[in-house]
Amino acid sequence: MRPAPGEVLHFSEDPTITRFRPHVAATARQPGAYVWAVDHARAPDYWFPRQCPRAMAWVEPATTAEDRAWLGAGRVHAIEIGWLSRMRTTRLYAYRFDAGAFRPFGDPPHAHVATEPVDPLGPPEPVGDLPALHEDARIELRLTANLWPFWRRVTTSTLAFSGIRLRNAMPEPD
Repeated sequence: MRPAPGEVLHFSEDPTITRFRPHVAATARQPGAYVWAVDHARAPDYWFPRQCPRAMAWVEPATTAEDRAWLGAGRVHAIEIGWLSRMRTTRLYAYRFDAGAFRPFGDPPHAHVATEPVDPLGPPEPVGDLPALHEDARIELRLTANLWPFWRRVTTSTLAFSGIRLRNAMPEPD
């Protein structure tokens, strides 16, 4: 599930939203009110239950041979094994938007934001089988007992990485 050219997506477990209004997210690190969306490259970051903690890493041109070998795949999304059942059963929906209403956010950009209310281009689309999406996109879905060892390794590597909802992860092991 990715946006078509000229579109961005917002993923939600709520299929009843008809208009998206800018708001300050509870987890926001910036004060602005936004409607959040993602492009083709970042859509896989959201193929998860909303509250699922995930650590993601991928190879980029500057990645060393050692880090490529350690990762073992072009892109890996790691979750704690306790979330697997929810990965299999969560009903996730994608809302499509005209990308013209959004601007890139972050340096480098990792999302797109709108500062005015926006209406989806149509009804939300069921995303379907979340593990199968990963498989079809050739993204390794890695199960771990605890995310922190994986996260600590990728954040000190030459890999590109992103972490979402890490506050929901199990406590770091001793």
